[in-house]
Amino acid sequence: MTGFEELAKQTALYPKEAPLAVKTSRNSLLIGLPKEVSLQENRIALTPEAVSILVRNGHNVIVEKGAGEKAKFPDNEYSEAGAQIAPSPQEVYDANLILKVEPLVDGEFEHVKSGSTVISALNLPSHDRAYFEKINEKNLTCFGYEYIEDQSGGLPIIRSMSEIAGSTVMLIAGEYLSNADNGRGIILGGITGVPPTKVVMLGAGTVTEYAIRTALGMGSDVKVFDRHLYKLQRLKYAVGQHVYTSIIDSDTMAEAIQRADVVIGAMRADDGLSPIVVTEEMVGRMKPDSVIIDVSIDQGGNFETSRMTTHKDPAYKHMGVIHYCVPNIAARVAYTASMALSNIFLPFLLETGTTGGIEQMMYANRWFMKGVYSHKGTLTNAYIARKFNMRFKDLDLLLAARF
Repeated sequence: MTGFEELAKQTALYPKEAPLAVKTSRNSLLIGLPKEVSLQENRIALTPEAVSILVRNGHNVIVEKGAGEKAKFPDNEYSEAGAQIAPSPQEVYDANLILKVEPLVDGEFEHVKSGSTVISALNLPSHDRAYFEKINEKNLTCFGYEYIEDQSGGLPIIRSMSEIAGSTVMLIAGEYLSNADNGRGIILGGITGVPPTKVVMLGAGTVTEYAIRTALGMGSDVKVFDRHLYKLQRLKYAVGQHVYTSIIDSDTMAEAIQRADVVIGAMRADDGLSPIVVTEEMVGRMKPDSVIIDVSIDQGGNFETSRMTTHKDPAYKHMGVIHYCVPNIAARVAYTASMALSNIFLPFLLETGTTGGIEQMMYANRWFMKGVYSHKGTLTNAYIARKFNMRFKDLDLLLAARF
């Protein structure tokens, strides 16, 4: 026997590495996490820790190579968690449940297989009828982040991303007020002997709540406007400090915007497009090099002069006023935002597996059903169907028919 033969026999006796044993069942999910390709999106919907829990519960996860790198989650962490790392998007889109951040783009429609479920943001103003026709052609069931509710009727993803946007938005304002970005050369806040920066916030929701805390902490003079008195009352209670508030339908708002250094638009729509509350004429009366940040641009924006921008080219100047209109502000802090998304998606994915799949989860939980805007290739969101003059299916009637 040669030395090589003896070595081979000895090697055969060595213990071999084996994949982690997991329990599987007929209710196992096959989840695909593709790499984002649009709008300089840096987030990913599940962290390696969440993937590990899903795998231990019998589910399979396919992650496209490099999908988590911009959020600082390398491939090896996903593979160690039990995920399969796919070298190309084709393999990821073989999954029947696609979980991503941005909506599908043309190149991704080519990969997604017919009958799949896609969960992502919708960003309605960026789409036309052709987008929803492609969804119909692929027979897809689609959930929009903007519509997914929790058991209490809240919008968990919107709130979580709004918290991040609100905490980040004042930092962005400070950047564009400085000379470094050709701003007015003023500090965001106030110092002894110098009048404080004037900040106007439109909308009394979560973005404003978190932005106010930062602005007040830095010494800014803050005014908040909203159409609903109850929202203003809730905001003052949540912040716990005295803040100037006013109903939006007043001459006071126009005067406040004219004097403002920063105006933040954070009024979201209950259904459809966000309201435009600041006209081009009002923008034209603002201070030169003052700053507008339109957080609601993903729903159309609150300013008549707003147009969607990206992280690569985030700001433009119109009528002498700096406009920052990036729809995915949370992608600036992708690690934190990905952790927040994962904390929301993990529990409902585990429940989906226990319930028996997306269809069963949808019919067992009306709050979850509200996230659906297309079901098996037919629009189920009445506003979108009317907007594009397309066929509409009422999921409530479909639910009733099952019983």
